[in-house]
Amino acid sequence: MNPLGASTWIWTSPFGDESLELVVRAKQFGFDVLEIAVEDPDRITGSLLREAGEQAGMTFTVCGAFGPDRDLSHDDAAIRAIGIEYVKRCVDLAVELGAPHFVGPMYSAVGKTRLLDPLERGAQRALAVESLKVVADYAGERNVALGVEPLNRFETDLVNTAEQALELIDLVGSPSLGVLLDSFHMNIDEKSLGDAVRLVGGHLLQVHTCENDRGTPGTGHVQWTELFAALRDIDFDGPLVIESFTPAVKEIAKAVSLWRPLDAEPDELARRGAAFLRASLTPVVA
Repeated sequence: MNPLGASTWIWTSPFGDESLELVVRAKQFGFDVLEIAVEDPDRITGSLLREAGEQAGMTFTVCGAFGPDRDLSHDDAAIRAIGIEYVKRCVDLAVELGAPHFVGPMYSAVGKTRLLDPLERGAQRALAVESLKVVADYAGERNVALGVEPLNRFETDLVNTAEQALELIDLVGSPSLGVLLDSFHMNIDEKSLGDAVRLVGGHLLQVHTCENDRGTPGTGHVQWTELFAALRDIDFDGPLVIESFTPAVKEIAKAVSLWRPLDAEPDELARRGAAFLRASLTPVVA
């Protein structure tokens, strides 16, 4: 069975040393992996977090937060450099935690949506490729894989689909670069969740298992049966991570246009979401 994970964004933002109790809490709800959302690397002491994970029997993956000052496809080289340095710090944290992946929409800034002509879009993509080559080399030297995450059309103008993600990583040409698929975004921009998964195939590192409203998995209209069937078809054994947010976390709520409470409090969302995923993945014995 795939390891099940929960994002720290379900409960808090920004995550830091004061939130280490989430390691035990997530374990109690049935998760195997805690995805550390890194907004401010200075708030996280890797050695303390790793020790908490070892004591609780919890492993980690690391996710990035890409605001306008961490834009790896920005026209300003100084801003691209800030983004590259941030990714390197997140990779270093992954190494310290023993995490295999650093994931997120690392090709651009979330919320950057512009109507560009093909030449302008090509120039933006070229800058993203140039930056990604640098961070992919850095990650590869440290045995960390980078998972590029397509976002829906309302959150980015550069990579919205699995096909576009594959085109981007093909241009980068690094074996350290793979794909993270998120069912929330796929539900908006993919024609078929299953086809998107099968297209990515062996490049798939991780899946964000999120409901169509970012609420509790299993309570909306995401085609879970189709998604899980496709994951079985490609023999995917990586982590399935629930990523959700609370309006109380104002910066994140604004970035993802979350204007109302979801269908459950964070603990209940995590508990019910883990139970749904585990039940969905458990083989039925005749």
